[in-house]
Amino acid sequence: MGVTDVNIEINDVVGRLSYQCDILFRVIDIRMIDGQKTAILYGEDFRLIADAPFQDLKKMDPREQDYINQEFRSKEKQSLDLFRQDIELLKHKQEYKVTNAYRDEFNYFQIPGKVLHLDGDPSYLRKCLDLYEKIGVPVKGIHCNEKEMPEQIGGLIDKYRPNIIVITGHDAYSKAKGKKSDINAYRHTKYFVQAVREARKKVPHLDQLVIFAGACQSHFESLIHSGANFASSPSRVNIHALDPVYIVAKVSFTAFKDSVNVWDVIRNTITGDKGLGGLETKGVLRTGMPYKIVEEE
Repeated sequence: MGVTDVNIEINDVVGRLSYQCDILFRVIDIRMIDGQKTAILYGEDFRLIADAPFQDLKKMDPREQDYINQEFRSKEKQSLDLFRQDIELLKHKQEYKVTNAYRDEFNYFQIPGKVLHLDGDPSYLRKCLDLYEKIGVPVKGIHCNEKEMPEQIGGLIDKYRPNIIVITGHDAYSKAKGKKSDINAYRHTKYFVQAVREARKKVPHLDQLVIFAGACQSHFESLIHSGANFASSPSRVNIHALDPVYIVAKVSFTAFKDSVNVWDVIRNTITGDKGLGGLETKGVLRTGMPYKIVEEE
């Protein structure tokens, strides 16, 4: 299982010995808690915040990191490939409708839904923005501390007028703080809930503003009841950092007259239905015509 490394410092990548070092964490702070030197940890690939005493930590060397990362990169590639197949099918479906079953020739254009992505982790935000760019989703990314999201969300909606909002960052359930049904037993769920409620004050209708909210182990039911279309985590499991992107990108590329089937949107995520769920929701993509390139004189 390895040997405890007493020389652990902030920004080191570590694993927890009690969990067989199954998840990579980055040390973001070091504190004394109950007389023990304790590290505050952010998941490298999962939207999880945790703390662990130094005796439970092992500094992961580059070879060990590469071994664990290969598995996650493989899952990410598989999800991206499946998602691109879904988007191609959606495009063919739209082309079929617009061209009267391919009988007519129309020059048309499409406007996918704009995303406002609020993220409590700047590293995850960069990863998500890279993925949005790869798949062609228009997005504005904002790094915002989870506790400040309820105060910031209203002004950001007014400023950017998004079709879709992502409210995410880090979260975790603590058995020591209460039962899984108690929202106060979660690190950041209550702030996500408050942010969703503030967003719904601006736009109450679920199909006029689509909201994804939550992170690892978040209280799924309270997020849905507060007004989110999609949320984490039904089984209180960890979710991958990129999962919110796959959820909202499917909505962004689905026509506004069509509904997004919940299973269809979840099945190609990295985490699946144990970590993600939601409500049947209409897409937000709109098709226009004609598409004309104006040549400069």
